[in-house]
Amino acid sequence: MQGIAQFAKVAATNPVEFADLNTNPDALKKGGLWLVVADFEGRIRCWRFAQRLSTLPMTGPDEPAWQGPKPKQWSSSLSRNQYEGAVTAVRDYVRAGTVYQANICRVLSAPLPVPGQAQALARVLSAGNPAPHEGFAHIVTGDPKTSGWLASASPESFLSVWQDRDGTAHVSSAPIKGTAPTGGELLAKDETENVMITDLVRNDLQRVCAPGTVEVTSLLEQRDLPGLVHLVSTVTGRLRVNPRTAPTEWAQLLALTLPAASISGAPKSSALRIIGELEPGPRGPYCGAIGWIDVDAGTCDLAVGIRTFWWQDQGPYGPARLHFGTGAGITWGSDPTAEWFETELKANRLIALASNTLVPEKETA
Repeated sequence: MQGIAQFAKVAATNPVEFADLNTNPDALKKGGLWLVVADFEGRIRCWRFAQRLSTLPMTGPDEPAWQGPKPKQWSSSLSRNQYEGAVTAVRDYVRAGTVYQANICRVLSAPLPVPGQAQALARVLSAGNPAPHEGFAHIVTGDPKTSGWLASASPESFLSVWQDRDGTAHVSSAPIKGTAPTGGELLAKDETENVMITDLVRNDLQRVCAPGTVEVTSLLEQRDLPGLVHLVSTVTGRLRVNPRTAPTEWAQLLALTLPAASISGAPKSSALRIIGELEPGPRGPYCGAIGWIDVDAGTCDLAVGIRTFWWQDQGPYGPARLHFGTGAGITWGSDPTAEWFETELKANRLIALASNTLVPEKETA
């Protein structure tokens, strides 16, 4: 097994073991540092790494520059008419009382001229769209089930687990809901949607935390990112079982909280059924979870797999293609056209970077 991976500004080399937590939930009990890539549909793949690095490896003299698809080569799993029709369908479900909110996404796809450049794309994204949970993974095993690569500019924390000095384990999640070009363009709908999803996150964490310890520690904070702004809230709690002393709990923690509330909906079970009905194919690592679990330390840093590009040898969208997902949370107050343009807003800058049509400011200086 060979590969390289980096997330949350921490790199690792030499993956030595692969585990599928769906079929082997006890795999992490042997300890170590594990890269986690969970699909939206529930598959949780993990790779154990032998070495940790403190920085992203520098570009070598012979390393090729990123070569992405041409701008006009990108296609969408849902056309504008189809996406707006899906928004209307969700609003009908809201009116019927089936769901309060559902996140509807589409997957952009384009031919990948030169496969295997996850690290090169990660550098382009880091320069042109820096994000709190940026990173990449490129793992080659000869088996599509245990191989793959992705590059992420995720701004959203799914799960962060840390330890107090007294041995108490805490967890937090920081859902993003509400997006606009500027803070002045955020709507009342954005605040309502954020509060709704924050409450869903609170309910999710109550499934794994000690009673009475889950609380919203910040609500509706505005976060400025390149080209747009978000509303972010934070929910924390004390874990019922400490994974540092019970490492098999990692699989249970993920199973009880995936997929993230912000990219599913409320109630989650109804939203997932509607998503399955309205979206034409699986999301894969987009809207899943990406990051690290340090079993020995009893800590983790997992991001929601948004603003993420991925490629694999085989998959539902065909071979040798680059994929990127974008979506929006739909409520009764949603306007179909406005929601389509929100998906465009979230994708435009990153697609331009991947297509080499937006030169990062750092590179023009």
